[in-house]
This record gives sequence, structure tokens and C-alpha cells, in this order.
Amino acid sequence: MTLSEVQFELKAPKGQFNKFGHYAYRSTEDILKAVKPLLQKFGDDLSLSDEPVLVGDWHYIKATATFTDKDGKQTSSTGFARESANKKGMDESQITGTASSYARKYALNGLFLIDDTKDADTSEYHQQNQQSAKTNRQRNNQQSVLIARKKAYTAVVKEIAQVNGTTTKEVNKGIAETLQAVPDYQSLSEDDKIIKSINAANKMLESAKQMQQEGQAG
Repeated sequence: MTLSEVQFELKAPKGQFNKFGHYAYRSTEDILKAVKPLLQKFGDDLSLSDEPVLVGDWHYIKATATFTDKDGKQTSSTGFARESANKKGMDESQITGTASSYARKYALNGLFLIDDTKDADTSEYHQQNQQSAKTNRQRNNQQSVLIARKKAYTAVVKEIAQVNGTTTKEVNKGIAETLQAVPDYQSLSEDDKIIKSINAANKMLESAKQMQQEGQAG
């Protein structure tokens, strides 16, 4: 039996039901259960394989579904699913297993021309991962801003040390003493602390330059 004939005859019902979301959906197992009788009847074969791949900073599972007809002709389809960065109540193996299940489902959908665009289960998985990606982008952006501010602070401290003819260690010590007088300083976030530090350093630099100019004028 050719792949096109299997695609035509295959009927894979949505055999699962999500009680929380109140929707029916089709799982990988539902597709396999529907296609196995056709494979057995016509002597065809289906194989599934997984492999982890890294795309940027994200770990994906790449699944490959390969259909081999009785004459040995092979046709393959691949599907990708990203491992969630954080899935409450699940360990790493369960997270990988979930991604594998979705990746295999996508591969089978492509191989047998199953339209899953309106499948709530598939949509929900995409939404979860899109939200996870958005959260991680925001976290990475915040981290980048923090690093840039720390570099700016370090540059000002070095300039103060040069103007005063002292060490950066002494400058940092002076700024730290100034910041201790700021109300609730210890309870501030790391980002707010570095902003306060930059402001204090800029004031110290301005004062140091003014004293230097007065000394040169005298």
C-alpha cells in the first residue's frame, strides 16, 4: 500500500479528553492505534526516532517518522517540540518525554497529512512554550541591562580613582559607605542597587573633578 493510500484511508479520532479545558484532542497513541491495522494489513512499516537538538539557547526534541512501503520505498517527516524551561511538578525526564510526545505527533501529522491546526491540545502546548519563551526573553533582557549598568559603574569608579590618585578598591569602599545611609538600601533589588551606586559614583566623580579644578586654579 502506498503512503498516499494510507493517508486517504487513515482515520485517527480524537480519543483523549482534557477535563480542565473541556476539549477532545488526538494523541500520538491515537494516531498509532489507527495506522497500525493498515500497516499490518498491507505489509508496510512505520518507525519513529528522537534526537535532541540545540537551536540557539533552546533544547528541542526532533522526531522523525519514517513510512516504508512493502516495496521498500521510504518517506520521512520530522517534527520539533521545545523542552519547557519550567514545568511545575515534572522532573527533567518527564519534560523531555512530553516534548518527545508532541514532536512525534507533529511528525506523524506531517507524514499522514493530519490537520491539527484546530487541535486545542496542540494550541495549548504552543501557547505554554510561547509564554515560556517570552518570560526567558524578558529575563535575558533584564540581565543584559544589569550587566551594562555594572560596566558603566566600573568605568566611573576607574575615572574617580584616576582623578583622586587612589585605587578602585578605596573608591568602592567610599561609595559603599555612602549607600549604607540610603533608607532600606539592603532591601532593594540588585538592579535598583546598581542604579543607586551609579548615581553615587557620578556625584563623587563630579565632586572630585571640581576639587581638582580648584586645586589647579589655586
